Amino acid sequence: MPKNVKVMDIMRTDVAYATLPGSRDEVHSILKEKRVSGVPVLKDGKVVGIVSRANLLKSPEEEQLALLMTRNPLTIDPDVDITIAAKMLLENGIRRLPVVEDGKLRGIISVADIVAVLAEMNIPDHVGQYMNPMSVPVWTNTPLNVVARIMELARSKAVPVIDSDLEVVGIITDRDIISASVIEDSVEVADMSNGADDDEWTWESMRDTMSIYYSVSRVKVPEVPARDIMVSDLVKAAYISGVSECALKMKRNHIDQIPVVNANQRFLGLLKDRNLLKAIVNGS
Repeated sequence: MPKNVKVMDIMRTDVAYATLPGSRDEVHSILKEKRVSGVPVLKDGKVVGIVSRANLLKSPEEEQLALLMTRNPLTIDPDVDITIAAKMLLENGIRRLPVVEDGKLRGIISVADIVAVLAEMNIPDHVGQYMNPMSVPVWTNTPLNVVARIMELARSKAVPVIDSDLEVVGIITDRDIISASVIEDSVEVADMSNGADDDEWTWESMRDTMSIYYSVSRVKVPEVPARDIMVSDLVKAAYISGVSECALKMKRNHIDQIPVVNANQRFLGLLKDRNLLKAIVNGS
């Protein structure tokens, strides 16, 4: 295991962030432009929240950043050992930690940053023990809006895509869904009539005229088939592939997960980058 590697040694200091007051549209643009899954939210220079792609997809009609973000996020000091950072990320099911010193944002450390350290080590442990065999695949023709809902219900940030021969032919992440989504404006109507059909005292003219029209803005996921959005140039791993080997694949290809397949290319499970952190936490 790495010795004396501090958060400050691997954190990123060029941090994209949002500020309060802010809007969903601003965050949507930042996530698309920077190709990141989440950013800190600042108010008066202090970290007050984290907003991610999951927040946007969970509340597609919410426009206010203050209501979208996760408040009071965990933070970490730059002088802390990275094994502590890895443990915090694992135990709390999060992907990033703002690095704060003297109340100011100094950087950010993510799962990917620690995986990059694992890639430089020689950990031969088989990744089969770290993969998630319960990952739910989707079919190539599944509409993307349905894929997004499946991922939300499964609390997953990625799903493998299989064809009719049950072979893994692609993968879809929440990044792909956000990139394909648009902000859609529409007009909806609310019936404000006080009268019901069984109310003999209600005038017909009033029952039908008391309606309010209002605009609604939401994150719209298109209904295109999964095959049109999925990443088909797949990086795969075998059950007996090593931890550092797979960490290197993730680092070089800028990916968060790798499908684990058998010799016949049948899907066995999904290896997520965060699960590789167990190797550094268990060995510390």
